[in-house]
Amino acid sequence: MSNEVHYGDYLQLDKILGAQDPESLRKGGLAHDEMLFIVIHQAYELWFKQLLFETDSVIDIMREPLNDNSPELQIVVHRLARCGTILKVLVHQIDVMETMTPMDFLDFRDMLRPASGFQSWQFKLLEARLGLKYEHRYAQQYYVSQLRQPEIDIIKQAEKDSSLLELVNKWLERMPFFRLPADGPVPGASSTPPQDHGIAFWAGYRQRYLESLADNEKNNLPLFDRIFFGGPSPDGPFAENRQLSPSACRAALFIMLYRGYPILQLPFQVLNQLLEIDEQLSTWRYRHMSMVQRMIGTRVGTGGSTGKDYLSAALLKHHVFKEVASLTSFLIERKRLPQLDVEMEKRLGFAR
Repeated sequence: MSNEVHYGDYLQLDKILGAQDPESLRKGGLAHDEMLFIVIHQAYELWFKQLLFETDSVIDIMREPLNDNSPELQIVVHRLARCGTILKVLVHQIDVMETMTPMDFLDFRDMLRPASGFQSWQFKLLEARLGLKYEHRYAQQYYVSQLRQPEIDIIKQAEKDSSLLELVNKWLERMPFFRLPADGPVPGASSTPPQDHGIAFWAGYRQRYLESLADNEKNNLPLFDRIFFGGPSPDGPFAENRQLSPSACRAALFIMLYRGYPILQLPFQVLNQLLEIDEQLSTWRYRHMSMVQRMIGTRVGTGGSTGKDYLSAALLKHHVFKEVASLTSFLIERKRLPQLDVEMEKRLGFAR
């Protein structure tokens, strides 16, 4: 029948399997390991396409207000988890790449200039969709310099659109956990009205956090005040470039602290999967950097970058969800957690 689906036709294997054209073969003699090099990088780009597909679907869902007990939030968790698993595959592909020795690579490396992984526009687009801003990038002046104009236009548009991190910030801001009248001074809160449970809760938590700090951690308190209440900016790694608001940070911390409530399990999994994605991206960057150092030492990349030095700097700077990760600095032991009042337990569905 004419409408029957054939495996090879469905997967368009004629196109895929015919898409390997080693440069060394066209220039006089096949370098055996170039086929491996091509296949692995083609696989990377296919996985980048799938990561973009999953990320875009999550962004579309999170553009709308989410009920935190809804199937949509479960879908978000599931697709973010898939992204984390795909990134683990990308890390393991480096194991296959490293079966190629430096001398094997030299058989065809110079033929690739100026082609470079730096020209992977899909990876830069993924970073932008997740929430990596232009101003937070390492080597800003070069990051699209080797791309074609249509690719640059796509990435620049993504930087203007709402990123996953921005949508997560808005989602957290909508959480009804002890909303304060405005971000501002809660610390101390000596004049707190008894009925204002939000101010009372956070003033109490701040005191318990302070009591949990070792003597050489006391400088964490000004940072606590800035992160959660918009206090004066201290020096250090959190002094600027914030993308999560104080109210979003309070909601995220509350989710981490009280994730034992079933209604908070999905929100906690959202945060946890964001951290998993960031960790796997960092692992991939580290493995890539180590592989490059092993293969070419201190030589420049085929695209003209500084090779290992560039990758090392990007590894340190390109953490998309570092503000979520930093919140673990402000956790306290379960046994020290404030008891939630009856009103909050009703909101969480566990009235006594």
